[in-house]
Amino acid sequence: MFDNAPAVSEATHPSRRTLLQFAGALGLGGALPAASLAQPAWPSKSIRFVVPFAPGGSSEIVARSTAAELSNTLGQSVFVDNKPGAAGNIAMSEVARSEDQHTIILGHIGTLAVNPYIFDKLPYDANKDFKPVSLLAKVPSLYVVHPDVPAKNLTEFIAYAKKNPGKLSYGSAGNGSAGHLAFEYLKITSGVFMLHVPYRGTGPMLTDLLSGRLEASAIGAAAIIPFIKAGKVRCIATGSAKRLPQLPDVPTVAEQGFPGFEMTQWYGMLAPANMPAAHIAKLSQETMKAAKTSAVIERLRGDAAESVGDKPEEFAKFIAIEQERWKKVIARANIKPD
Repeated sequence: MFDNAPAVSEATHPSRRTLLQFAGALGLGGALPAASLAQPAWPSKSIRFVVPFAPGGSSEIVARSTAAELSNTLGQSVFVDNKPGAAGNIAMSEVARSEDQHTIILGHIGTLAVNPYIFDKLPYDANKDFKPVSLLAKVPSLYVVHPDVPAKNLTEFIAYAKKNPGKLSYGSAGNGSAGHLAFEYLKITSGVFMLHVPYRGTGPMLTDLLSGRLEASAIGAAAIIPFIKAGKVRCIATGSAKRLPQLPDVPTVAEQGFPGFEMTQWYGMLAPANMPAAHIAKLSQETMKAAKTSAVIERLRGDAAESVGDKPEEFAKFIAIEQERWKKVIARANIKPD
């Protein structure tokens, strides 16, 4: 049947061996571009942004403000999921083991720089189980006293405390809380001695502070500014690096004799360690943009919070510095979990 077909020389047509070699090359060298083209765009579904605390407060404000902006730029919705419990350990442990590539978590001074040093055993490794994405916001701690305390500023308060060692008490939301750390840091820095009274939450502690059963406390700006404005407590110093627009007449701790002192709660975005670098890069880029939008800046400013938004490597360095700082404070103050 093929007897009369025209002959084809190897000079004008590839040999069978050449064709096989070409096909083999496609099977090896061509596999990478094909696989790359086959990868679906990320994110391919809604992103779950876990907050390891109960609803309300600065953590949810930061998370929801960021999530709203990311939903507009990532092409998928970003929703906040509150998972409180065990000082944030439950949520951190769950996200550390997540493999769906669409779960991230709000990191915090407590879960990243405190828990590793106050718990004998954690169900997660703060440095190995997560990849930093971006530092989102800083919320300054404010040092306040009951109006009956005869001190108008930090200098007078320290002098008063030193004249009455052990007679003054300060309250916090609990052992290892941001308020506890803030006051212990001030005690170590200034050399004063005061009794610590831990409560189960800011609410009950604030009740006793307002009634005069406590002399002092360190509280996140958003929660205490309304009471300062109403004259129910007196702010003697801010833990921020510079004065707050909401309290322009209140000097920082650094201004009152302690250069370099800064005490802020902070919140950042983390992803599970198994998330691909390309996804981290995209998420970080969009998160930095979100932090710089007027909507986020104004929303956080309303709660005296500073919007940040930085690169993963910058956030990683920040976490390392904070861990080193609080490790020393925790050891010196012998802070233990409730």
